[in-house]
Amino acid sequence: MNVRSLVEAGYEKFLVKHISYVPNHIAVIQDGNRRYARLSGMGTALGHRAGAGTTEKLLEWSRDLGIRHITLYSFSTENFSRDMEEVESLFALFKEMFQRVLEDERTHAYKMRVRMVGDRTLLPPDFLECIREVEEATAAYGNFFVNVALAYGGRNEIVHAARSILQAVRQGSLAPEAIDMGVVEAHLHNGMNLPPVDLIIRTGDEKRTSNFLPWSANGNESAVYFCAPYWPVFRKLDLLRAIRVYDQRMKLNAYVPKRRIRN
Repeated sequence: MNVRSLVEAGYEKFLVKHISYVPNHIAVIQDGNRRYARLSGMGTALGHRAGAGTTEKLLEWSRDLGIRHITLYSFSTENFSRDMEEVESLFALFKEMFQRVLEDERTHAYKMRVRMVGDRTLLPPDFLECIREVEEATAAYGNFFVNVALAYGGRNEIVHAARSILQAVRQGSLAPEAIDMGVVEAHLHNGMNLPPVDLIIRTGDEKRTSNFLPWSANGNESAVYFCAPYWPVFRKLDLLRAIRVYDQRMKLNAYVPKRRIRN
């Protein structure tokens, strides 16, 4: 282990020791794969694959730290405007990753439930079938939750929720005066009932939340952590720094029970 690795390991231990509050639900905007690829002199597809490797590490780190819900912003509705070759390459990578979830012993050992958030009408049928298989295979699990946002847009999601509520009113199963925040939440995220987002993390030195989970995150006034590293080089140390931002906010307010990081 080199000097830098030793220093980082020591700093990780320091952060773990001094963090008292652990977020229940983090949402991650995985940004910078393409810029990382350009700087590294590799093709875009390899940059996305490097980012997928970081995603796998993130799930391990999060589970070890006691975070129970993770929502990953993997592909937005705006991303469909990218070069078709890149889009097809991304969907092939997503399909590969979902299939790997089915075969990975950790999925079942950790009781990890995997679901998709987003507009399913925009995805290819073969990919949807792969997602369905993973969702069905993990439906009974409830220890660790991974939500993958694909073909996702926050405003698009609210529009779909409004249509669903309007349909319920027209059918007579919902009275207009009964519409409240609980009803709206029940019609968001494909009816998944996601818990409020406690912390949003965005990599790649971009300081915006890009229409991500506007009801669950912005509505909950979640903490936000922007950091410079591109997603493929995001480290556990960066995750702990993000959690420290949430921890500092919670200590300032100090109105919920502490959930300490696992040692």
